[in-house]
Amino acid sequence: MPLSLPVHTHTAQGHERRVGVELELNGLSLHTLADIIATTFNGQLQPVSDYETNITTSVGTFRAELDFDYLKRLARDQRQQAPSELEQAATELLGSLAFQLVPLELVSPPLALSQLDSLTPLFSQLAQAGAKGTRHALHYAFGLHLNPELPNTDSRTLLRYVKAYLCLHDWLETHEDIVAARKMSPYIRAFSQEYRRIVIDAQYWPTLSAFSIDYLAFNPSRNRSLDLLPLLAWHDEALVQSVVQDPKVNKRPTLHYRLPNSDIDNPHWSFAHAWQGWLQVEALANDEQKLAQVCQHYVAHLDQLTPDFLDPWKYKVTQWLN
Repeated sequence: MPLSLPVHTHTAQGHERRVGVELELNGLSLHTLADIIATTFNGQLQPVSDYETNITTSVGTFRAELDFDYLKRLARDQRQQAPSELEQAATELLGSLAFQLVPLELVSPPLALSQLDSLTPLFSQLAQAGAKGTRHALHYAFGLHLNPELPNTDSRTLLRYVKAYLCLHDWLETHEDIVAARKMSPYIRAFSQEYRRIVIDAQYWPTLSAFSIDYLAFNPSRNRSLDLLPLLAWHDEALVQSVVQDPKVNKRPTLHYRLPNSDIDNPHWSFAHAWQGWLQVEALANDEQKLAQVCQHYVAHLDQLTPDFLDPWKYKVTQWLN
């Protein structure tokens, strides 16, 4: 079955919305990963170094890489200037160790919503080749990241998506069955209850600048299950970098949804699973009447004296799911 699409498939400017996808995995060599991408999309390999390769295709440029910035920079520098035998040996040793501990990452170009189906056969080919996901080892904390372009980048649209996500986070965490290694890692931290309570308030519709200041005060980090730093930097890069000072914050008009597991070696899992979870956020964000109702009920839930584990919000909120 083709993937379902959100209510709004185009931006306010009239072009089809796009989604970038990042998948962390292991169990394959970098060369095999790049070859599978090239074969699936009839692409051309363009090696950057021993630890990263670009694959040019008709839908854009994919990237296959080892998720280790220092090693990639080192290898690029050595590609420009011939290293000594000792430097080369040290780099190769570091690389061999890194391949055991650090995930490979598949990074797609921004794909139009109508092109997302092309990832399903790619993920199937990776699984058949022996790719391993986050459940394969205790120290793996691999994720599948979605970078959906918003239908509009005004403050009200952004606030609707953030409010919807905060209301659905607990359900999404259950939907994804987040593994222990990822829960213990800092990478997908949930938003604090204090911050959630502020944002879901019915009167909270600040300007984009005011929202950015609030967000950075509570979340001066990329390590959130829904990372807004790329989008906020797209609007005001200087403000974001003055607080976060992280070179890995790349400004772009997209959200960065980091929560889903990379379950590539699970025969019952597919890209559609994570996508269906995100579509619930899309649906709630674009139904303002329902969103206001859910926020009101979530405020009441957060204010109640009964602890969440006795009366979980993740079950209560299901009555408003599509």
